Amino acid sequence: MNTSKRLAIFQRLAEAIPEPTTELNYTTPFELLVAVVLSAQATDKGVNKATAKLFPVANTPQAILALGEVGLKEHIKTIGLFNSKAANVIKLCQTLIEKHGGEVPRDRAALEALAGVGRKTANVILNTAFGEPTIAVDTHIFRVANRTGLAAGRNVLTVEKQLDKTVPKLFKKDAHHLLILHGRYICVARKPRCEACCIADLCEFKDKNLT
Repeated sequence: MNTSKRLAIFQRLAEAIPEPTTELNYTTPFELLVAVVLSAQATDKGVNKATAKLFPVANTPQAILALGEVGLKEHIKTIGLFNSKAANVIKLCQTLIEKHGGEVPRDRAALEALAGVGRKTANVILNTAFGEPTIAVDTHIFRVANRTGLAAGRNVLTVEKQLDKTVPKLFKKDAHHLLILHGRYICVARKPRCEACCIADLCEFKDKNLT
């Protein structure tokens, strides 16, 4: 895919999605961190439902530790894998207090050292909480990147590196959410809504569903 086509794709996505951001509800970097850890293999809607009850009670590392693992589980038991997620959140709270003064670090290595946090989650925090131009490749971005021809790759790291190289600088900060939201609502997995797609004529997907 050539540079001008990439630029046109992101220009159109930005017009179609004027305020690209996460659909997780949060007010601080710590709340976002907890929400993203809880969102693994769960829907944003389900996480928001749980955190709407959790955050008014405990939205700092100290408050969650005071709640304890059993108390935390009570608030997040509607989310899949809540037992392991509760254990990870407790551990990451302990690390934040012991090593970072209770604050979420703005550093990839430090973030990835936290329990329950991998490269994808670290990228989300760096991008959404701190405005860094990182791209966290989830299932939506992986699908959209490969399907459209924006970035081809058999694994998420390859796709991330391709996007990091090729996304126009002007759209680098918003690319993560533009691609996720496009994948979540238009370029869906089973039957992409090509007839409603703002980049259908630019997309290089061979099996477009235009009817």
